[in-house]
Amino acid sequence: MREKNFWTDHFEAERGRLRSVAFRMLGSKSEAEDAVQEAWLRLERTGGDGIDNPGGWLTTVVGRICLDMLRARTKRREDPIDGDEGEVQHADPGIAADEQAALADSVGLALLVVLERLTPAERLAFVLHDMFDVPFEEIGRIVDRSPVAARQLASRARRRVQGLPETPSADYERRKGVVAAFLAASRDGDFAGLLAVLDPDVVFHADADAVRLGSLAEMHGAQAVATNFKGKATAAKLALINGQLGLAVVLGGALKVVVRMDVEGDRIVAIESIADPALLADMEVVYL
Repeated sequence: MREKNFWTDHFEAERGRLRSVAFRMLGSKSEAEDAVQEAWLRLERTGGDGIDNPGGWLTTVVGRICLDMLRARTKRREDPIDGDEGEVQHADPGIAADEQAALADSVGLALLVVLERLTPAERLAFVLHDMFDVPFEEIGRIVDRSPVAARQLASRARRRVQGLPETPSADYERRKGVVAAFLAASRDGDFAGLLAVLDPDVVFHADADAVRLGSLAEMHGAQAVATNFKGKATAAKLALINGQLGLAVVLGGALKVVVRMDVEGDRIVAIESIADPALLADMEVVYL
């Protein structure tokens, strides 16, 4: 009984913050309450075993629950906004108007509109990091991506929130040229060409599915990355992946792997390889 009271006290101390996180994620008070209650039920089932940081554990659990709810909501969406076939509505029409109004009051009407147009993973990364200071390492665990990829999600969401283009026109062609040069050098086995477009401290991460397909899980430094990609990428195509430049590997007519790249200046500073079929299915891939 004493142990149960211990976890009950911890949960009650965190309830208000967890409700705020879930409300900003979901835009619905009732759904936020459901998410927080589900987090409590999961805490009860664990009995607190192995939990060293109750606040962090509960935030992670609520984040995952909200992400699942947003993804389920996304699959139900079909209606475009303002007749624009290229724009998908992220708001759930089932959410009550008073709940939308309450959220608008708490985050601002303009921000609410933008939040509704973010992908579930972008919304989670932006809300947790920019509103609640959750580290990218924890966000990455929630969305099953590396901390680098979580940072990219938040950055992309932040650009949209600030009203900036998804791919800023001023340097889009330059960044596209960097990625295209990487692709050409990889195909041609041009080691020097790869080094020319890789930052000396470039970091590479691959998800578990990409590792099962033969990728290394992690690499650090231009030499290691260039050695790994030399003579490869023969099946890769230059692409925009959820608005971010990278490569798409297509085999047998099916998308098997995406390789997302973060470009700063004239160098690639981060690369992430993703082969998880569920994640690939949720991605918008535009071949260039």
